[in-house]
Amino acid sequence: MRQLTPLDAQFLHVESETTAAHVAGLAVLDPAGGAVDRDALAQLLLDRVHLSPALSLRLVEVPFGLDRPYWCADPAFDLGNHLFETTLPAPGDDAALAEAVAAIHERRLDRSRPLWEMHLIKGLAGGRVAVYTKVHHAAIDGVSGAETLATLLDLTPEGTRERRPRPAAPRQDAPGLMEMLAGAAVRSVTHPVRAARSAVRAAGDLDAIPLVGALPGAKAIARAARLVAGDQKERPELPGLTAPRTPFNGPISARRELSFGSVPLKEVKKVAKANGISVNDVVMALCASALRSWLDERDALPEEPLVVAVPVAVRTGGAKDVVGNQIAAMVAPMPTNVPDAGERLRAVGETMNRAKRRFALAPPSWLGELCSLLPAPVTSLATPAIFRLAGSAFPPINLIISNVPGPQFPLYMCGGRVLAYYPLSVLTDLSGGVNITCFSYDGMLDFGIVACPERADDVWGLLGHLRDALDELLAECVGDEFGDGVGVDLVTG
Repeated sequence: MRQLTPLDAQFLHVESETTAAHVAGLAVLDPAGGAVDRDALAQLLLDRVHLSPALSLRLVEVPFGLDRPYWCADPAFDLGNHLFETTLPAPGDDAALAEAVAAIHERRLDRSRPLWEMHLIKGLAGGRVAVYTKVHHAAIDGVSGAETLATLLDLTPEGTRERRPRPAAPRQDAPGLMEMLAGAAVRSVTHPVRAARSAVRAAGDLDAIPLVGALPGAKAIARAARLVAGDQKERPELPGLTAPRTPFNGPISARRELSFGSVPLKEVKKVAKANGISVNDVVMALCASALRSWLDERDALPEEPLVVAVPVAVRTGGAKDVVGNQIAAMVAPMPTNVPDAGERLRAVGETMNRAKRRFALAPPSWLGELCSLLPAPVTSLATPAIFRLAGSAFPPINLIISNVPGPQFPLYMCGGRVLAYYPLSVLTDLSGGVNITCFSYDGMLDFGIVACPERADDVWGLLGHLRDALDELLAECVGDEFGDGVGVDLVTG
């Protein structure tokens, strides 16, 4: 039995008629020589579901929402409630796959069961199949999501033929009614003290919190709060974090559209090496260029840089079996206002280097601390309205961009080779109507873009601008090494 943290619970509370708070991945497989069908997937899940707590636990709500829910074992677990199959109509191209997955991605998960689903999608062109899996963000973050995926994959096509005995799972019984109410009463009485402590800790990061950090006196208050807390570390000063108005920001609808594609990781590494920056910085520069081009096409490019949030895992080695989130966020300006590609790349490198140096000195705790300020009953009722109001009036960021590292060798599921794995994430009123996530796998960077069509049309066009951005940076860095007029194709499917 484990109670959700305030941050985990926030991902539950943010859900509304227009927001589904799960993270997902779309794996495209070549089943040649394997048996990637529903029966094989079912057997795989039954053999390995115990390896990932996120797949075997369900929520137990506290009566009247008086406290945060608990995780416990599901005594009525039925795989039929989690594993589904569908077939695309001919010709089964990437557009049809994206449309089918978007329809699934829109739907919220059933909270009466463990919070995940897996969908086998057949009928893809070239004899391929796809497996789309979504898990609620209350249960996993980016790193634990990758770990959950790893439990279902093998290093060789023959891996699934090796049967693994399923050990007896430790009991995770639901707390009794009186136990939950007693815990709620204690936490209600002690909440003012805990909220005060959270407020002090959050104040130390006041200059790193978007929107708030730009207010007069925010930096002085942050320094004073750190001094009171005994934190003597001198942290790099952050630039202003005021998000400009873009079409991405404002109330979102329940509809989703998505696109996916891949770029060669070796080409991204060449750009990184030529400029003395990290691969992650190049990813951010690609996104900055793509967003700049997309907004410029619509006469909606602001004069100020966009402000992006980059989730960062703070999970320790001993926390692999813990359900929930252990993440912080780096918030930084993205130089979409810089016209030259080379200068824009260098600006990204400088900005991200400053943010990373500050993060290395003291990972910001404000994300979790802010979630702890209000008592659980108030948070559960107020969060959707707060997100919608703030996203409409004062959006703190323009969008979220994530980069999750993955293995650089082929993996297999039910004997079929995983050709690509496209991550797909969450949209909220507060974080904007576009989310870009990428996953490095087997020599490629696999991008998944999720958008609300009311906030961003032509999500495939945005993906195309990523390809153009890499072509531009390669030309900027290595001149004619790749041949005149020869670009790097963004591989889809």
